[in-house]
Formats: sequence, structure tokens, C-alpha cells
Amino acid sequence: MAWKIIETDYEKQKFWQENTDFESRVEMMRVINVYPDCRYQSVRGFGGAFTEAAGYNLTRLPKDVQEEIVKAYFGQEGLRYNLGRTHINSCDFALGNYAYDEDAADTAFEKFDIGRDKEYILPLILRAREAAQEKIELLASPWSPPAYMKTNGEMNHGGKLKEEYRQRWADYIARYLKEYRAAGVPVDMITVQNEPMAVQTWDSCIYEVEDEMMFVRDYLGPTLEREGLSDVRIFVWDHNKEILFDRAKGVLSDEKAAKYTAGVAFHWYSGDHFEAVSLVREKYPDKELLFTEGCVEYSRFADSSEVAKAEMYAHDILGNLLAGTNGYLDWNLLLDELGGPNHVKNYCAAPVMCDTQKGTMEKRLSYYYIGHFSRYIRRGAMRLATTRFTDKIEAVAFENPDGSRVTVLMNRTGEDIWLSLREYDEGISFVVKAHSIVTVLKEG
Repeated sequence: MAWKIIETDYEKQKFWQENTDFESRVEMMRVINVYPDCRYQSVRGFGGAFTEAAGYNLTRLPKDVQEEIVKAYFGQEGLRYNLGRTHINSCDFALGNYAYDEDAADTAFEKFDIGRDKEYILPLILRAREAAQEKIELLASPWSPPAYMKTNGEMNHGGKLKEEYRQRWADYIARYLKEYRAAGVPVDMITVQNEPMAVQTWDSCIYEVEDEMMFVRDYLGPTLEREGLSDVRIFVWDHNKEILFDRAKGVLSDEKAAKYTAGVAFHWYSGDHFEAVSLVREKYPDKELLFTEGCVEYSRFADSSEVAKAEMYAHDILGNLLAGTNGYLDWNLLLDELGGPNHVKNYCAAPVMCDTQKGTMEKRLSYYYIGHFSRYIRRGAMRLATTRFTDKIEAVAFENPDGSRVTVLMNRTGEDIWLSLREYDEGISFVVKAHSIVTVLKEG
């Protein structure tokens, strides 16, 4: 039987096929097993964030480079992304603080205007949709309500949503959803608040667990229902994994809040905590788990190698998928030579970087590592059981809706590792090189 193996170097993915007499070559002590009849969660997809920074950067590049970047992410020959995230009002990766209506006296939202998004964000989303081979499901997250709704009177530096503005903020979000639909870009999912327990120097707002539960239960859920927007799925938390289970339990223990909550979203900035993802999956099997943000922060990892950065991505994707995650969303799609723009200089890396002075773009190694998942694990794929002979190899396997199977293996060690990938009495033997990632495809 033919098995297709995909390897990666800095410039391209390499494909090769090997037909093996598996029974004569397999060494049962060095086996990665895949069990197609043991199935777990389904996959919604993979994607990245349509920030104002990303859209702005794209417009500063030559037309042919713009087209190359859009196809690199969403085209058939690219990462084949089918998920996207954007921000309600501004975020740190915007050109500055802004809200769609900043007038406290405008109770009817007569001044509500998404014109700022129409300049950079919406055009990028529409171009991505043209390049994509399937629907791009869109997630929207608020970083902060308008300043007048908050206890600290500004969009930055935390603060909380004033109690008297809870309904108005829910109405504001509903208006945003309707405006995006009118612009031809319907939003499929929202989170209540980006990083609700972080006081940041940029756009931020604090929600204690009781605040978030009450806002979903008494305001956001009923408002979306009343406004004909109940098809927009609500996700809670949208922050790091170390207290993921605590927040999920705190919101979902309320029956009415749980009714309005489609799932739980999370980031990676506090470490692995894959067990926390597993706990939520086990306790709330009817809820979706969505990874919504991760990036290489220059403040912490600027000096790490490209290999280390790529392995950081793949390790987190592998661990989250094995723990029961349904979808993966990277952070900014495109950043400039500084790692921005960012209105508080919170610079980061992205899988695709550009030089706006030279008019060029560069795919980082992380781009190719992400592709080992996003290019081959399709929407609707089911995770399959795997077992490993060593923790030096990280592995996850899926069966796509067409019956094809995908196994991704990564070796973060400094030694080449010979192994056999096995499905009962069939398989293939090969070497996973030191510091490399490999995807094995098997036709259905």
C-alpha cells in the first residue's frame, strides 16, 4: 500500500511515497499505533486573525505580494485556512484605540459606524473568502467596551463594565453583528471578552467569573436571541489555560448560562496545561473547545531560533488536539518588520512577516509547521486514538470526511528516530529526523 509522507524545510514541503513490505520491516518495539475505530472530537478548522494591523500591512505592499500572502494562507496551495478571528472595537494590534460609537448620550446608536473596519479589516476578510476553497467561519472578540461604559473611563488598563451598561453593551455587540452582516461578512462565533482577567496597557476589561456568567445568562444570550442572532455561537473565557477548567465550571454550572454557551475558548501564554483542556472536554462533552490565540512574543522569545518558534506552535497544536480541541486560531496573519504595528508597541512575530520598506514578505518556519495540520486535517475530521513507544515523538491522527487519514508526528530532540507507523496489520517504517515534523497521509 502507498503511503505519502510530507516533510518540511525552510523553503518548501517535500513529498515522497514509499511502498513497504511492512511485516518484514516493522520492529514492534518502535511503533506508533493509530486505531481508526477509536474516535474522539471533530475538527472545525484552522485559521488566523484579521486584525487592523494585518489589514493595514497588506495595503502597504505591492499588489502581487498582497495576492501571494492571501493565497499563502487561504488558497488551495497555501495553508487552506477556514477559520478567522477579528476584534470588536480596537485591540492592541490596531493603529490606535477606537470604538464604533463613543457617545454616551447616543442611546439609539445613531452614530454607530464600522467605517474604521471597512478600511482595512473587511477588505482583507473579503479577499480571504475569494481565495478560500470553503467557507471561512469568523470569530469576533471584544478587547474593551467604549470608554464611557467602563469603571476606569478608558479602553486601556483594565477596568470593568459598569453594571448600568451591561444591557447597552449587549445591544452594542448585537448592532456590530448586524452591521457586519449588512457588509456581507456574517460573524459565526463571538467570545464575551478577550483575556477577561488581564489588566493590560492596551485595550482590556476585567470580568470575574460571576460577571461573565451573568452577562451571558442575563444580557448577551437573551439579546442575541431577541435580535434574531441566536445562530451566533457564544464562547466564554478566551484566556490562558491554567484556570480554563475553573472558568468553564463557573459559567457552565449555571443552567441558563450553559444554554447560551456553545463552548470555551483559550490561549497559550501560561504554558501547556493540556490536562485543563482534557478536563473541560470530559466534564462538558457537548461544548466546543477553541484555541483562539497564540503567538511568539518578542518580549519573551525574540532571541529563540526559528526552529524553536515553529516547534512551540506545533507542540501546542498537537497537545491541544490530543486533549479534545475542535479548532485552532493563530494570532495576527501579517506583521511588519518591527512586529507590528501595535499601538502600545507590544510587538510579536507572525507566520508571515513583511518588510513594508522593501515591499517584501517572508514565510517563517512556523508557517510550514502549521501547514502540516491545516493543509491536511479537514473540517469534519475525527480524531483517532494513538499510542507511542516514546515521548520523544509527539503524534496525533485524524480521519477526514472522505475517509483519508492524516498522522502528524514531531521530533523535538537532537537525534534522528526510526519508527514504524502502524494501523493493525498495515504500516510504514521511516526516520523522523532530529528537530523535524512529518505528516503521513493514507488514502481512504
